[in-house]
Amino acid sequence: MIGGISVTQLLILLVIVMLVFGTKRLRNIGSDLGSAVKGFRKGIEEEPADKEPEKISKSENASAAVQAKEEKAKATRPTDTDV
Repeated sequence: MIGGISVTQLLILLVIVMLVFGTKRLRNIGSDLGSAVKGFRKGIEEEPADKEPEKISKSENASAAVQAKEEKAKATRPTDTDV
C-alpha cells in the first residue's frame, strides 16, 4: 500500500483515465512532457559557467549613485501627510 492507495485502486484509476482520454492522446501527452523536461535539462546544462556579467562604465555607475542619493533624500523628507 502506497500512501493509502492500493494497487487495485491505481489500476481502476488507470482504466478510467484511458477511457476518458484514449491511449493515443495519453501517448502524445507523455511524449510532449518528456520532450519538455529534456529541453529544460538541456537548457540548464548549456548555460555557460564562465559568462561574465556586463561591465558597467564609470559614468553609468556615477549616475546611478547620484540617482540613488536623490531617491533616498526624497524618501526621508516628511510630506504633508506625515506632519
